[in-house]
Amino acid sequence: MSVNRLGRGLEALIRPEPEQKKKQSSKKKSKPGVSLIPVKEIFSNPNQPRRDFNEKALDELIASIKEKGIITPVTVRKVDNGFELVAGERRWRAAKKLRLKSIPAYIITVTDAAEVMELALIENIQREDLNPLEEAEGYAVLNSQHNLSHESIAKAVGKKRVTISNALRLLKLPPDIRKSLRNGDISGGHGRAILQAKTTQSMMRIWEKILNEILSVRTAESLVKGSGPTAKAKPKKKKGSAHIRAIENQLISVLGTKVKLRPSKKGGSIEIVYFSKDDLERLLDLLNTLD
Repeated sequence: MSVNRLGRGLEALIRPEPEQKKKQSSKKKSKPGVSLIPVKEIFSNPNQPRRDFNEKALDELIASIKEKGIITPVTVRKVDNGFELVAGERRWRAAKKLRLKSIPAYIITVTDAAEVMELALIENIQREDLNPLEEAEGYAVLNSQHNLSHESIAKAVGKKRVTISNALRLLKLPPDIRKSLRNGDISGGHGRAILQAKTTQSMMRIWEKILNEILSVRTAESLVKGSGPTAKAKPKKKKGSAHIRAIENQLISVLGTKVKLRPSKKGGSIEIVYFSKDDLERLLDLLNTLD
């Protein structure tokens, strides 16, 4: 599998036409490389990373296709019984509902299942079509089923390694919170803030407070920071503590974990909390990327 070419997007894998053939067919095709394929010959990708298809959004897409047609072709690969979708499932579903006979498509020559998964992820990520949990689940499939390292996934989808690690951490949230993340009730930032709590009970309590009070990510991070077992026995605040808290909150936002500043007369120290070996590795990767 060529990871380097994946980072350039789907266009890098679209089967090119020979130069001579391009010249001959240029008058016949308005979009080189695009073929009209019968809708009934196209099948859904079982590893499609997108799981939720909003019916209202699909109806809007159907209305748009009725008015303007399908502007962006879907992407498919040839399989034994027809064509398998790599990207563009919403457009394909809309075409089926409209009972269109054919649909414009790019045909790519990909045989590796992991590469197909990567391409589907790339297309959805570039279009910002996935919610944070769907994105994390897609990375998890590449990591666990296809044995791709976090570094390899990052190169394939054009993101930093720490971004992949942070996304995968969301899968450690309790089921109810993951469902809330999938439904868009909370953001990925909220999810990472909740993960800073040590216990499931604390996570659930913070999550409920975020929903009930419509808290921002920054407020949620501050809430987690003050939710430990010693929260009721806080020492009397000293002069300048507001400034220290502001710095702590800034570091928490950057590092995605609990951070404590311990100032002294001649300097001080910074305490960065991690909860597992994976979390430590994530922090080290993040610190290495900081200027």
